[in-house]
Amino acid sequence: MAKKKLVFSFPPRLIREPVTSNLIRRFDLEVNLLRARIQPREQGRIVAELSGTPESLEAGLAYMEDQGVQVDPLIQEMRYYEDRCVHCTACTAVCPTDALTVHPETRELVFDPSHCIMCESCLAACPYGAMDSQF
Repeated sequence: MAKKKLVFSFPPRLIREPVTSNLIRRFDLEVNLLRARIQPREQGRIVAELSGTPESLEAGLAYMEDQGVQVDPLIQEMRYYEDRCVHCTACTAVCPTDALTVHPETRELVFDPSHCIMCESCLAACPYGAMDSQF
């Protein structure tokens, strides 16, 4: 089973269409919604983790793009600015997925975007603005 964390950006014309429901049913994919912002007559955005066979994932993502949905990897949505970070590790206490950890030897902060679910808890915890959400 393959997994991908993705950001789906829906144009306003698709907000009322069952595109995500079709993705699940037609391509036998499991969808774990991590975050969503959908407003009538505006662009909608969903952060989700998709699971399924590699073939199903590929076909499902092609379907989404054919419908006019922009599909981007999640990694592009959260940014870590190492030059702003003083490695105080305040953010590690609020990170529910261990995307932010401390390197055991150097005692410096390590950001692993593959574990990040865009909860944005780190934004409030960091007094130096070392994390930024592009969501």
